[in-house]
Amino acid sequence: MAAVAGAAAVGVCLTVGSASAGTVSGSLYRDPSSAVVRWVAANPGDSRAAVIRDKIASQPQARWFANFNPSTVQSEVSGFIGAANAAQQIPVLAVYEITNRDCGGASAGGAPDLNQYQTWVSNFASGLGNQTVLIILETDSLALQTCLSSGEINARNQALTTATRTIKSANPNAKVYLDAGHSTWNSAGETANRLRAAGVQYADGFFSNVSNYNSTSNEANFGRAVISALNGMGISGKRQVIDTSRNGGASGDWCGDDNTDRRIGMYPTTNTGDANIDAYLWVKPPGEADGCRYTAGSFQPDLAYSLANGAPNPPTTAPPTTTPPTTTPPTTTPPTTTPPVTPPNTSPPAGDGCYAEVAVNRWAEGFTANVTVTAGKSDINGWTVTIALPNGTAITGTWNAQASGNSGTVQFTNVGYNGRILGRQSTTFGFQGTGTGPGVTATCVTG
Repeated sequence: MAAVAGAAAVGVCLTVGSASAGTVSGSLYRDPSSAVVRWVAANPGDSRAAVIRDKIASQPQARWFANFNPSTVQSEVSGFIGAANAAQQIPVLAVYEITNRDCGGASAGGAPDLNQYQTWVSNFASGLGNQTVLIILETDSLALQTCLSSGEINARNQALTTATRTIKSANPNAKVYLDAGHSTWNSAGETANRLRAAGVQYADGFFSNVSNYNSTSNEANFGRAVISALNGMGISGKRQVIDTSRNGGASGDWCGDDNTDRRIGMYPTTNTGDANIDAYLWVKPPGEADGCRYTAGSFQPDLAYSLANGAPNPPTTAPPTTTPPTTTPPTTTPPTTTPPVTPPNTSPPAGDGCYAEVAVNRWAEGFTANVTVTAGKSDINGWTVTIALPNGTAITGTWNAQASGNSGTVQFTNVGYNGRILGRQSTTFGFQGTGTGPGVTATCVTG
């Protein structure tokens, strides 16, 4: 999944309600098994780990579906969607499977032909459930067509139209966005023409700046121009999503593998403040290579550190992913959860100190636990929560805390952005795993 010259490299709310901007509201889903999360967990002593953990691994990013696997894609999608639904968060899925993708460049691949592509898409759509998801459909498929004949362009347009309608038919709450390239590629008018030919009238809108570096303001202006052009064609109500995963620094050449002037951009959110924009997303995961120095799509910690070092911290008023996700359940349908257990384990301390309460969601083979840490009368700077796990229970992922182990009695210690808690205020962390999960007993100490 790497950028092409002048192009993008690669690539969704559980509920849709009234929003201050756009048509999507809610918390975006943080994938607990992403490459960056796995790297941080495996390299706690690396000098770059804290910066990468706090500014990148803590954030929701898109899950890419880029392997031609028609026999297994439904179960993979269903597991991912089920985990996001259990966490009551918004999953972002990037579909990257179109035949002759990237025109044979660094991210070449995709379905062998468009008939097999439609089979794959149908299986993909069957795993989407019925909750709202955001689908980034085929990065570069419309902006990059230089390798296609006119007949091949027409066939691709029909394939994208059919894919959009297949997804929307399988899950009417799916929000589908088509490829608009970015603001320094094709003109707004040409982009609108290509979107119309590919069936944007059946989609919810378009995405731009995936894997690129153009500023958010430039992309928003470009998006308004595209929307205006679509309106002139009689296609109304379409909205934009913008990839802000690495547009917080310099713009310029397409490849970021050797460029140290890049920075992560705006943190992912559905609260955009712009009625034309549904979300700012991290579609291209920060730290994944473009293909000019490293293998396209591979996670490289030096790239991630370069993007994160010197960038602003995540918002302190709303620490990222405070209601984190579960791991992918091994079933092909969303897990049935039991109501969380929410009463505090202890009474709030009369003086200084902290206390913790545990809420657990369980399904047949696993669980997710969300823990609320509350300060006593005085502010605290740092905390450790101790939880005893029953025999047969093992932790497979942790967010917003560092765990001392994965079984038995485990201590969870704050990370950089959530150690300080004001008096009588709270923060949250969580973990997931296999087995029955913990009870509600937890102890908390400060420092």
